[in-house]
Amino acid sequence: MTEESRADRRSPVGEPVVRADPAVTGDRAADAVGFDPSDPDSVAEAAETVARFAAGDVGDDDNVLMLRGAAACAALVRGVGSYKEAAERAGEGVSVAFIRKWARVHDLPQAVRRQVANGRIAPSAAKHVARLGGRDRYLLAWAAIDGDLTVREVRAVASAVNDGADIETAVRDAGVELGRLQLRLPPETYVELRRRASMENVEPGALVADALDEYLSE
Repeated sequence: MTEESRADRRSPVGEPVVRADPAVTGDRAADAVGFDPSDPDSVAEAAETVARFAAGDVGDDDNVLMLRGAAACAALVRGVGSYKEAAERAGEGVSVAFIRKWARVHDLPQAVRRQVANGRIAPSAAKHVARLGGRDRYLLAWAAIDGDLTVREVRAVASAVNDGADIETAVRDAGVELGRLQLRLPPETYVELRRRASMENVEPGALVADALDEYLSE
């Protein structure tokens, strides 16, 4: 099973796996900064980065730098051993809550972080996606994209799930039908899909689901 199919991060903490990928961040990939929790100098750099991040030196519209700040939070926690110590190392004005919520963003699975980096999920929305665990993280992330949910709506869904609601109900209450996805197909593929669905007396989505299940199981 690859990281993309898992519900939590599997790459090393602080490593710029997404930020260093030109397919995601373009020319900025060459400037990606990593943090090594086992290196005291790198931990010190992470602490400085967190301090600047908490002070608002990173604009909310710069998703890549926001992910760098999240990576610094996670690496700092791992390097010093606790959220409390991390907040103290980062300096005055940096709270435990701030470090915890951004470290959780860094711990999101790569498939979700890639959507944060390319702007399809706002970093402020990713903070709420990261409040959930397991499969629910993916479901809320994809619902945020497919349903064009606002940060407030993402937060409401995460809160509902943490209060005991199931993710399907919470997302439906936000106006999103999980599993509903609009696809654009080449005309010939579209014609053949419709033809086969008609001949087999099923909806096109059923054939697509079967084909995808077979493809993804390989």
